[in-house]
Amino acid sequence: MMHHSFLVRFFDPRLGERVGVQVGVTVHDVTDEIGSVNAWLRASVGRVDDAITDLLTAVKASRQAYLVDMLNHAPSPDHLHWLPPIDVQDVWAAGVTYERSRVARQEEAKDGGDVYARIYTAERPELFFKARGPWVVGPHAQVGIRRDATWNVPEPELALVINPALEIVGVTVGNDMSSRDIEGENPLYLPQAKIYTRSCALGPGIALGRISDAWPQTRIALQITRTGSVVFAGETHTDQIRRRPDELVGYLGRALAFPDGVVLLTGAGIVPPEAFTLAANDEVQITVDVVGALRNVVTVV
Repeated sequence: MMHHSFLVRFFDPRLGERVGVQVGVTVHDVTDEIGSVNAWLRASVGRVDDAITDLLTAVKASRQAYLVDMLNHAPSPDHLHWLPPIDVQDVWAAGVTYERSRVARQEEAKDGGDVYARIYTAERPELFFKARGPWVVGPHAQVGIRRDATWNVPEPELALVINPALEIVGVTVGNDMSSRDIEGENPLYLPQAKIYTRSCALGPGIALGRISDAWPQTRIALQITRTGSVVFAGETHTDQIRRRPDELVGYLGRALAFPDGVVLLTGAGIVPPEAFTLAANDEVQITVDVVGALRNVVTVV
């Protein structure tokens, strides 16, 4: 069950990096009470509901609060702004979990895309490394498109936040920036299409709640704006994801430990048309109704 509270990170010019709990339109600084996202994830092992209650108790002890609107700025050392809601956790991703993604991958693949058709129905899911925690960008920060790519798109995804015991403690909004022409040239180019500077954004916060075999029922929407005009908009729903959350997490943890926890992007069900590619200064907004909206501006890297 999702709670109406969010674990967040933000920057205060006076205090540096901080951890907060957002309740309604207020962010309560709980850094002194819980230390870090990493510390809280470790403390949640085997007691997710109690750990969420600990956060709500910390809110009552907090001595510093901010209105959400105070944090809605591009990153700068001179003013308040959001940070990505994770610190040292790696980000992984699942591919071809939506029918729309399977079709798109087959369309872009120069070899006909049979590998994508097979993975959609295979027992083992596609899982790949996306980003180290320090590489991830947060709300209002810049996301990147590769200068050596010609077909760049955002991939809006529900992201699972997972503790060291592989328990799902909540969800956030994810943007898996991708170079479709590079991946389409050869599936072995997937790491270059997916892993590069500013290719992963998360935020604004982690919607807290234990999740096992059922997805939170929520709409996922994408809007891309260029020079003030919407150039693409689309939406999907978590009821379109083929695999269960515990199934994806189970495969991720089969032969790999995550002592600091991990984030898993769960696939994209919205794909812009083949004629569309991102350009510098485009604004990408991804909305997951149970979390909120993640906004980023595009830059060339």
